[in-house]
Amino acid sequence: MNGGVSDSVYARAGVDQAGAGSAVRALVDVLAGIQTGRPSRSALASGHYASVLRLDDSRGLALSCDGVGTKVIVAEALGRLDTVGIDCIAMNVNDVICVGADPIAVLDYVAVEQADPAALAQIARGLRAGAEDAGVEIPGGELAVLPELIRGHPSPGGFDLLGFCVGLVDLDAIVTGAAVQPGDAIIGLPSSGIHSNGLTLARRVLGERDERLLVPTVIYVRAIRELIESSVDVRGLAHITGEGFLNLLRLEADVGYMVDQPLPVPELFTEIAERGSVAAAEMYEVFNMGCGFCCVVAPEAAEAAVSILNRRHPGAAVIGRTTTAQGVVELAKPGLRGTRDGF
Repeated sequence: MNGGVSDSVYARAGVDQAGAGSAVRALVDVLAGIQTGRPSRSALASGHYASVLRLDDSRGLALSCDGVGTKVIVAEALGRLDTVGIDCIAMNVNDVICVGADPIAVLDYVAVEQADPAALAQIARGLRAGAEDAGVEIPGGELAVLPELIRGHPSPGGFDLLGFCVGLVDLDAIVTGAAVQPGDAIIGLPSSGIHSNGLTLARRVLGERDERLLVPTVIYVRAIRELIESSVDVRGLAHITGEGFLNLLRLEADVGYMVDQPLPVPELFTEIAERGSVAAAEMYEVFNMGCGFCCVVAPEAAEAAVSILNRRHPGAAVIGRTTTAQGVVELAKPGLRGTRDGF
């Protein structure tokens, strides 16, 4: 089964991943033709976790933009707005760290149905907690009051939340995945649960008032910075979001990936699969399944890397290895084999 096809549970819930992928390609194809009248500053090809623009001959600016998605609907339904700000920060800084950059700031965009000071203060508390966890500033942002566009669950408490992250990286220290070789170790870091992807499917199965869906996305920045600054040969970094382990294929590496010692799958995912009759292929294409981030390191450095990562994220472990099956992700336990088109 391909989790992105139109007869998937996720598609019936309203999200057609295959269609979304085609739409993104159409958007990128047009934007790639922008002519500025001067040489491009882009240091990375499109498709990585973050963009990098050359500031000068040695330094780069890493950029990422992402939101919280329909997790805000759960927050609205439960009347708890103090955690989704953490998710907003996490979704952005976790992407920027994937290119080896040091995230330094996030700008927030909050669109609301009604400007409620108490609600905005709750959202701000989450943003502050996330920023402090990631070690970034929030020097500015935007509040838009859009009652004709935003409708709450319930109204008039609707809102949407997005972030834009900026980081710094030495151009000769960008982590792209190009250094990855067959036989390298894949280390997985535990997730806290759903994180901020697949909420449309999770809500369809569990409802909009399940508090487990509000557990914030884990912020991996400090642990990954410590790993990068150590003597470990870090060759690839992957934020495991929507599309699950297929995110490993975003690395610029001519390899495949075999996950044969996965981290424990939280009970929440088992419940979604059973109650929603969701096939394993779709579960692994929509959710992180207990692993929120992956590091690819030289095999001889695996033990040292796990030791460093476990200081902040207990449960980090070697979950597999890279292979010669270029462009293929294999998950041994569920018996799945996937490509960029899905499992």
